[in-house]
Amino acid sequence: MNQDIDIKSGVVVGIDVGGPRKGFHAVALSGGNYLAKYTHSDAAAMAAWCHEMDAKAVGIDAPCRWSSTGRARQAERALALVGISAFATPSREAAHSRPFYRWMLNGAELFRLIEKSYPLYDGAISVSAPVCFETFPQAVACSLAGEIVSAKQKKVIRRDLLQKAGVNTSAFTNIDMVDAALCALTACYLLSDTIKTYGDPTDGFIIVPASPVGKTEKIEGLLF
Repeated sequence: MNQDIDIKSGVVVGIDVGGPRKGFHAVALSGGNYLAKYTHSDAAAMAAWCHEMDAKAVGIDAPCRWSSTGRARQAERALALVGISAFATPSREAAHSRPFYRWMLNGAELFRLIEKSYPLYDGAISVSAPVCFETFPQAVACSLAGEIVSAKQKKVIRRDLLQKAGVNTSAFTNIDMVDAALCALTACYLLSDTIKTYGDPTDGFIIVPASPVGKTEKIEGLLF
């Protein structure tokens, strides 16, 4: 684990969200080290696994809130301003009208279940467990690298960034597990109060690790 941050004890979970066929991929870290992984197509089963792992924080790669305007949320617009592209989240009604958004509907269901015992991050400067939050692996990768990295080379770049952070990646057989691990790693940063946030309370926050010292100038706006 990156020694630049103070990793608090306890288990954290990261979850990559897919559509009905792909389902959910999750990775648990303990003290910043790989602990376990889990795959399931059912949101309730995934939420139950987080409880079984006694996770202190759960990071989810899916929108935590629907757009209140029908346009891209403030978090997505803020990411675009620093060169990081993300899918624009629609309104709930629009999401039900197109098959593409089924993965977002899956994510919304997972958040609905998780939030019963893991309150959604609300923008507080200091965070205490239990908590859940939205994150985005490409933004996490850019923040860890301290620069905009290629999404086309994500299989190599994201795994390398995890390894540099001290996370053993040998158990991750696909990019979904790698992305889940990046979400879990971000949960470590969240509990250590070492994060950057994008967004607002209305449409939700996207959380990434704070950029490494000495590299923050490469991504304008990634500092508090």
